[in-house]
Amino acid sequence: MNDTFKELKERMRKLDEFLTLRGQGNTELAQAVSQLHRAARKGDRSREPTPELRGLLDKAESIARRITG
Repeated sequence: MNDTFKELKERMRKLDEFLTLRGQGNTELAQAVSQLHRAARKGDRSREPTPELRGLLDKAESIARRITG
């Protein structure tokens, strides 16, 4: 796994934790995180994350920021 993909996976773990602790009941965040996980499973971890994968990560993090206010 390259370093960029490793960083992406760490950010995904933080989103998972946030969803578990504070995002329960927020279907928009749950769906965004689910889409992100599906795209990451399909991705090639030996290469840079695709723009689609980065976009899904940005979308999920944006939703999480809106929840925190």
